[in-house]
Amino acid sequence: MLDLLIRFQNMDRRWVFLGMALAIVLPMLVPFSLPFKVDQRVQDLYDRVEALEAGDTVYISADFDPGSRPELEPFFRTHLHHLFRQDVRVVMGTLWATAPPLVKPILEDIAQEYGKEYGKDWTFLGYVEGKELAIKSLGQSVRKTYPLDDRGNKTADLAVMAGLDAMRDFDILTSVSAGFPGTQAFVLQIQGQYNLEMASACTAVSAPDYIPYYQSGQLFGLSGGMPGSAQYEKLVYASVPPEKRPRLPATSGMNVLSIGHLYIIILLLLGNLAFFLTRGGEEN
Repeated sequence: MLDLLIRFQNMDRRWVFLGMALAIVLPMLVPFSLPFKVDQRVQDLYDRVEALEAGDTVYISADFDPGSRPELEPFFRTHLHHLFRQDVRVVMGTLWATAPPLVKPILEDIAQEYGKEYGKDWTFLGYVEGKELAIKSLGQSVRKTYPLDDRGNKTADLAVMAGLDAMRDFDILTSVSAGFPGTQAFVLQIQGQYNLEMASACTAVSAPDYIPYYQSGQLFGLSGGMPGSAQYEKLVYASVPPEKRPRLPATSGMNVLSIGHLYIIILLLLGNLAFFLTRGGEEN
């Protein structure tokens, strides 16, 4: 036994890397789902969207890039499915120049899947420069901030914008945020001033900074990183038969994270056990 523990301590690190590779690859090749708990922050976000009525309008600020895509795109996709399933109108813009190539095709595909008509049921306004100044402008007038949509149409002439101008006119503001400008800038610049109903989906590293906004009621819901996206997927697709569900990337990603973390924990436990037992043997 002692010899085995000594050999474990001196194991070639390449075996450790191989084990981690298997812990990552196998959950992706073999479909399964580990149970996980839904945070109240995500549950509140889901419940508020469920309470929306047909014809309500949600503004989405999709502010992320390829680097944050694995964490935020699953939420973004699921949120669009959730909104269109509720027959809610969607107006979307972005403050990040990197976002349009990522978010525009997704919005178009999901809207088409639900038979939604451009300009009537949804619109993509495109990218606007200005960061915090642009957010201030959105709070006052979406139409002036975006005089034209991404397709060159006059925003004021779009049926989906009927009766809507200032951000307070929208039922919900959802910030899908990878950093600045994003959730924090929206909260500081316009949420409190106009008492907006606002939710956020952010990266895992940003979530602890935004939890106080949720606790104070400035955010009615908060999804943090891939775990939050997986929890939202679980809630939105709970009533959908497994064979009819789309691919759930965040849920699959959580399986990879869970197995990978479990592998690391096992290595730590075995390494410490081997160290203390072999040290005791050497002292004797």
